[in-house]
Amino acid sequence: MSEGEVTVLCVNAGSSTVKVALFTVGVEAGDEQEVWRWDQDGPGTGPIAALAALGQAGMPVPDVVGHRVVHGGTSLTGPTFVDDGVLDELRALIPLAPLHEPAAIAGIEAAQLQLAGVPQVACFDTAFHRTLPEEAAHLPLPERFWRDGVRRYGFHGLSYEYVVEHVGAEQLGRAVIAHLGNGASLCAVREGRSVDTTMGFTPTGGIVMGTRPGDLDPGILVHLMSDGVGGPGLDRDALDRLVNHESGLLGLSGTSADMRELLAARAAGDTSADLAIRVFCRTIRKQVGAYAAVLGGLDTLVFTGGIGEHATEVRDEICTGLDFLEPFTVLVVATDEDRMIARHAAALLRRR
Repeated sequence: MSEGEVTVLCVNAGSSTVKVALFTVGVEAGDEQEVWRWDQDGPGTGPIAALAALGQAGMPVPDVVGHRVVHGGTSLTGPTFVDDGVLDELRALIPLAPLHEPAAIAGIEAAQLQLAGVPQVACFDTAFHRTLPEEAAHLPLPERFWRDGVRRYGFHGLSYEYVVEHVGAEQLGRAVIAHLGNGASLCAVREGRSVDTTMGFTPTGGIVMGTRPGDLDPGILVHLMSDGVGGPGLDRDALDRLVNHESGLLGLSGTSADMRELLAARAAGDTSADLAIRVFCRTIRKQVGAYAAVLGGLDTLVFTGGIGEHATEVRDEICTGLDFLEPFTVLVVATDEDRMIARHAAALLRRR
């Protein structure tokens, strides 16, 4: 290892995958080298198995472990070393990100157990959106709820941050970045800063996703709590299952949340798969137009995330009908949240 290099183990526990990577981070900006990777579909026991695989592969003990954490609440607004107090705050945030926060906490606890003494750094998806203007962050509710932390937080921040740094704020100009995967959101960016984003208080809101509906008329949920709507009213747990696990592309198609499977099914004549894809693309196209209005025009539209990077048919369908806007550049950028985690964790360790 070169002088001044820091080895960072990045643990990225998402809603549908666990990704673990080892980086060496040099002293120069952008000097990160990935030297080892371990991926697993489904959260499962991913972090524990990955840490065991790290030793079996003969990799060195890292200087620091960086974790992707989806929700930082109102107080955790930048990369921070993990201690018992931080863990307590993360546990309190589980109801706001039930698909993600438990997996991140499990990763932290596994690393604490198997890499005792190695500093742990939490890097938050919500941190990128701390620049949201007041009128974007506030939800139209009484002020007492704002004081209790009910606000627009925004997510996928590490992905958006990577795109901004990779492309450059000046080249992006007035940009809409579409992170499209199992979880999906859009972000309006001006001068490299988040000025609006589709996800709000939780990662359930915004555009249609794999198993999440995005924005719904809240009256629907009140209605579903009432008896007589297909049986007894739904309780809190049933509503949680509905909006986090049973809706979105899966709910519309009745078969799958995987865009690859839906595209194949549509090509074979499946009308439900066709509907799911059309609803997905339409909600994104609507949001691009809305954010062009927020930004006062559009210079760049960026697609990233698994669907955004690989589904050409979906990108084309989203862009169809946007020709009423002034000419803009369309980019496809392979995001790298792990690299952002490595940068943040190494920088924080050096400042310690």
